[in-house]
Amino acid sequence: MATLSASAQDNGEKPTSETAIAPSTLETLLSFVNLRKDLQADIKALNRQIQTTHSDAEKISLKQRLEKLESDLKTTNRNFENIAAGVDMTTLRGEPREEFNLQQEVFALVRPAIDEMKEMTARVRQKSELKKKIAYYEEQLPVITQALENITKLKQAGDNKALIESLKQTEAQWTKQQTFIQSELQAAQLQLDKLSSAETSLAEASQSYLKSFFQKRGLYLGLALSVVVVIVLLSRLIAASMQRYIPGFRAKHRSFRVRLVELLHRVFTVLFAILGPMAVFYLVEDWVLFSLGILLLFGIAWALRQTLPRYWSQIQLFLNIGSVREGERLLMEGLPWQVDQINVYSTLINPVAGISQRVPIDDLVDLKSRPSQSDEPWFPCSKGDWVILNSGIRGKVAGISHEMVQLVERGGARMTYQMADFLAASPRNLSVNFRIKEIIGISYRLQKESTQAIPETLQAYLFKRLHEEGYGDQLLNLRVEFAAANTSSLDIMIIADFKGELGDLYNRLRRAIQRWSVDACSEYDWEIPFPQLTLHGAVSAAD
Repeated sequence: MATLSASAQDNGEKPTSETAIAPSTLETLLSFVNLRKDLQADIKALNRQIQTTHSDAEKISLKQRLEKLESDLKTTNRNFENIAAGVDMTTLRGEPREEFNLQQEVFALVRPAIDEMKEMTARVRQKSELKKKIAYYEEQLPVITQALENITKLKQAGDNKALIESLKQTEAQWTKQQTFIQSELQAAQLQLDKLSSAETSLAEASQSYLKSFFQKRGLYLGLALSVVVVIVLLSRLIAASMQRYIPGFRAKHRSFRVRLVELLHRVFTVLFAILGPMAVFYLVEDWVLFSLGILLLFGIAWALRQTLPRYWSQIQLFLNIGSVREGERLLMEGLPWQVDQINVYSTLINPVAGISQRVPIDDLVDLKSRPSQSDEPWFPCSKGDWVILNSGIRGKVAGISHEMVQLVERGGARMTYQMADFLAASPRNLSVNFRIKEIIGISYRLQKESTQAIPETLQAYLFKRLHEEGYGDQLLNLRVEFAAANTSSLDIMIIADFKGELGDLYNRLRRAIQRWSVDACSEYDWEIPFPQLTLHGAVSAAD
């Protein structure tokens, strides 16, 4: 190297970074050489000690030290070769690499956070250990005291010198044990008293720890929060740009490509918002916050483990390729709905009832939609329609909501029904078209004319009266037919169809048809008989 540098200087050129050797590298190599000499000398000395010693226990200890020195020497040689070569020589030596262990790698990532938690709870754990230690020694002392008392009694009662000597040795042994336990108990008690005297309240300790935590890492947390804010702002700017420059992005019904672009944008926004703070903690080398972030990610991953299939279904719905699709019909909460728009919050409408709702996309995962036919009903009525319930109640629909339907009767009385009860009442809508059927009975004296002449005459008479009173334009159909031969009368059926404009006059028209029918009977001298039962009852009363 010196020759190369000299030749470069002779040519008037400055030595390049490739030919120059850093002084720190040479110093490091020299330190490795010295360290290797010291290790080799220590190894030789230990070998001599092992050969000269006669104690097995000492030999074992010396061999353990020798193994440690040999391992250090091997590491020093390997580092010397790597630094001298400038590359990692492990692959050339054929040394086996350590197998990948996922558990160890994960533990290495989260260890700083665990160490921080251990440090935070060190006093509490130390107090707990001391209390256990004190309780253990307090249990042992009475046993030793009792044993010493028994030995003293045996010494006093015994007369054999060998027995007394053995008892004295045992007594001395247990006395030492008693002294040791007492000293350990006192030391533990003193440590516990010291910790208790220096202990603060839980609130103060928590406040102090949090204050210290944020003083150390407040800047890093602020940087991480700033990164998240920047990512969110950039995401909004990108979303605004996509709305402006991507055709069909703002359309009500968007294509699969547009939906896929928006989905990827949302996914990457969440991903960068998570990884951004982690990158900050990594760059500033705050491994505690980095480990806490790793633990948080593990917690999120564990929580998503069970819900991942549901999120996949939501993605399919968002892309409009799932079980519910835009423009189709589905049944939800007992009502049919048209899927107007699918997004993170989807819009459902009922086109006839005039109601809509915004539901999260998760509520649609368990549902399915189907194409709707043009003749399928959406709701029995619209706001402003007149309906008759199966109970006979008639009213105008004043309001429809998801929960209730309100009717206004003639005169202004309001009746409110829950949606399920209203649908169960089978409401009959009068606001499109409706039919009125009325029956009038005539005497058997008119039997010859009852099937043909009288119905024709009555139909003409009713038609004239309907036009005279202003109902002719709303009349769709009018028929008068013979209905049945009843017990005391010949029944004639009047069938009148009207437009929905007269739905509010339903009962008035029924009364008018009855009135006009009676007027026709009076004008044409058609007898309206009493029921036979009523007539016979009247005759019996007269007798």
